[in-house]
Amino acid sequence: MAYCTIDQLTERYGAVMLTQLSDRAELAPGGPSIDAALFERAIADADALIDGYLFGRYQLPLAQVPTLLVDLSQRVAIYFAHGQVASDKIRKDYEDAVKTLERIAANTIRLQVDGVEPASSGQDGEVLLTQTDRPMTVDSMKGYI
Repeated sequence: MAYCTIDQLTERYGAVMLTQLSDRAELAPGGPSIDAALFERAIADADALIDGYLFGRYQLPLAQVPTLLVDLSQRVAIYFAHGQVASDKIRKDYEDAVKTLERIAANTIRLQVDGVEPASSGQDGEVLLTQTDRPMTVDSMKGYI
């Protein structure tokens, strides 16, 4: 499941930017157009990055896509689509998105997705004692008293 679509990228960044990013070599017959394959690959790469941060914290695929993940996917995908020529604004948006993903992975930011957080493994914040009882009696304390 993709966290964003080409239509959402077009709405956010504009058809002109997506067309300019698509025009990497030769103009397509009939003039410049948006290269859907380029953006599908960028979205898939962005979603793989996001899933890497969510893995272990949430069950994947998510039952519903929170608005925050749509935003993060768009920021990462447009950065990946830029290749090596991303502007400072696009690079900063990407870096901020990765920082947000790190906060999600660290559980500082929690996604509002019902019923998909995996059950605790019993190791998170739980203290287990395996020590046996040691009754203190006069006989057991012989030599110490």
